[in-house]
Formats: sequence, C-alpha cells, structure tokens
Amino acid sequence: MSADRSGTASPVHRTVEAVWRMESARIIGGLARVLRDVGLAEELAQDALVAALEQWPREGVPERPAAWLTATAKHRAIDAIRRKALHERKAHELAWEIEEQLKDAAPDLGSAIDAAFDDPIGDDTLRLVFVACHPVLSREARVALTLRLLGGLATGEIARAFLVPEPTIAQRIVRAKRTLAEARVPFEVPAAAELAERLSSVLEVIYLVFNEGYSATAGEDWVRPAVCEEALRLGRILAERMPAESEVHGLVALMEIQASRIRARVGPRGEPVLLLDQDRSRWDRLLIGRGLAALARAEATGAPAGGLGPYAVQAAIAACHARAATADATDWPRIAALYDGLAELAPSPVVELNRAVAVAMAFGPAAGLEIVDALADDPRLADYHLLPSVRGDLLAKLGRRDEARREFERAAALTRNERERELMLARAAACAAAG
Repeated sequence: MSADRSGTASPVHRTVEAVWRMESARIIGGLARVLRDVGLAEELAQDALVAALEQWPREGVPERPAAWLTATAKHRAIDAIRRKALHERKAHELAWEIEEQLKDAAPDLGSAIDAAFDDPIGDDTLRLVFVACHPVLSREARVALTLRLLGGLATGEIARAFLVPEPTIAQRIVRAKRTLAEARVPFEVPAAAELAERLSSVLEVIYLVFNEGYSATAGEDWVRPAVCEEALRLGRILAERMPAESEVHGLVALMEIQASRIRARVGPRGEPVLLLDQDRSRWDRLLIGRGLAALARAEATGAPAGGLGPYAVQAAIAACHARAATADATDWPRIAALYDGLAELAPSPVVELNRAVAVAMAFGPAAGLEIVDALADDPRLADYHLLPSVRGDLLAKLGRRDEARREFERAAALTRNERERELMLARAAACAAAG
C-alpha cells in the first residue's frame, strides 16, 4: 500500500485497503465464476485495486467504493475476454455458457458479463472456498490459497502464520492456482456425494480465516473484525446449505460466541485484553444467543451420529465462558472435562496447552504447569509463542517470578503481533517489579 510523504498511509489509501479487505473475496469469486480461472480472476481484481489506488487520491473516494471496485473488475474481465490471446483459449467455452445462460438476451458481451456476474441465488464466495479446498490441492495449498483469496491476507502474513519462508508460500499459491486451472475445476459447490469429503477442509480454512481476524498473527492490530465477519458469514451460509451437519453448526456456534467478545478484547489504546480481564458487559449478547442456538442445533444433529465433533466441543467450551456472568463464576471443572474430550477427538499439542490452562484454573497452577512442562520438548511448539506465555502465567501464579519473567520475554520475542509483544513485555516487567 502506498504512503504519503510522511511515510504513513494516506486516508484515501487506508480506505482503499479497508474496502479491498472486505470486498476482494466477493469480487474474485464473481470473476472466477465468469472466467473459470481463479488465478486470472485474482489478477483482474488486483488490476481494479491498482486503478483505485491511482484514481481515488485524484478524484476522491466514490460514494459506493465497493460497487466501483466491482464495476472496474467487470470491465477488466470484459477487456480480458476480448483480448486475442485469452479469446483463443476461452471464447468457445464462454460463448456457449453465456448463450445457454442468456438464450433470449441481447448478444452484447458487456451485458452478458453483467448478467453472469450477478448472482442473486448462490454465493460466489462460498463457491470460491470449495474451489480453493478441492482435493487436487494439498492441505497446505488449500489453506494458503483460501487465506489469500478469502481472508485478503498478504503472502507474508500467511507465511508467518505457517512459520515458513515467504517464497515457499508464494510458490505454493502460484502452484495451487495453476493446478486448479489445469484440472479445469468447476466453479461450483460440489454435489452431495462429493461434499462430505471436502467439508472438513472447508471448515478448517473458514476457522483459520476467523482466527486470523480474532487474533492477528502479525501487524499492529490485535483483532481484525472484518475478517472475522467474513468467516462468520461463510459459516452461516454453509449452515443454511447443510442443516443436517453437526460440525457446521458447531463451527458457527464457536465463531458466534468468540466474535461476541471482540469489542472487549481490545482496550482504549488498542492493547489486548485477556479473557479473564474483559468487561463482560461489552460482550455482544445477540451473538452469544445466536451461538448458543447454533450449539443446540449441533447437539441435536450430532446426537444420532454418535456425539459432538471437535468444533462443537470447542463451542461448548466457549459457551461455558459465555454463560458465566463473571470470570469467577466460570465452570472450570466442566471446561477441563470438555478439553479432555477434545484431546481424544483431535489430539494436538495446542489442545494440550489449552487443556493445561483449564486444568490450572480448575485444580491449581501446579497441575497445569505439569502438563505444560510435558510439552516443552515438542518440536511442533518450538516457535509457538503461547507456550512460554502460558508457562510464564503459571509460574507467576506460583510465585516463581524470575522464571516467569524469562518466559514472558521469550514469548515477546516469538510473537509477530506488535500488540501482543507489548503485552508480553509488560507482563515481564511486572514480574521484575514484583521481585
């Protein structure tokens, strides 16, 4: 993003960036449905972004900036189709599809593109998720491509989330788009027989997008509400399309309840506010109600199939927090028991770390520290900043403040988020001051 002479992004450029974050997935989805080429769709959407960066500072921000970007992207699509190199590759396919869709319409290419771009019944963004999660791609490629296309994340942000070099992610995304194009993956939500096998991947990437908004991996902001809202919107659409799937409702419940805390997660200066310190009067009761209703649907649909899945169990944990009027009223033994179940359903070192926190709250910090110390040599957590953060918190509660200070300083060195780093350093300083 460009900056003004002071080195700071101008208000117009910040507006462009904000609109792009919110609208890019929808624009790319609309283009991809028309062009049947995700890579080309992203390129043309980026062209529209460049045009906005060039024109809006001179001409002012349009009254409807999202509509401006969409219209510009449509024009880029029309120009691309008319160019000979692309026309030779796609003309027959596009002409047939447009003719079938618009049998009695005027044969004007611009009108045809407008009509094909308009999607009042389906959802281009949801289709884009299923395309990005196609089995022809590896899991890593699916996640990276979806975070790029759906979350609007830069390649560097995705690389930090995966803890791999940025060129690796860039190559992964390029190869993923090429693979989709070569496999001629249809831009559609798959049929029922194919849907189940791709659902787990879709749920995974939607939740990863949500988490990037809920707790940003990098940058100056602790939360990015617009990213959470997009993931939540996708989850709700999926729940409408798949009402019999317990885990879809479980994921929606989890995101609804977590999203209810967003306003309370940030202090007046943008600093992080941890769960137990949050002003619960700022929690969104409407979102909590929606989340509890979604959890009830997950429980109802999951019971005949043998119980709750991992997302629904996590939603049940979130519900324990949501139902507690105060932090002291939290049912920590219930949460610890739910984490025991989650560890059996979806074993991972991160689940164990979260279980350690719950056990510490229910049965004392020493019990939690025993679990954390057992994770110390797990290579999967070697660069995970929350391991020393949790250990530092438990050590501080046990009065081992010098050890806690060192853990908080280590956590600060590992995190890529500036706000989180400030919090860890402040906690380290508090330990040093307490002696």
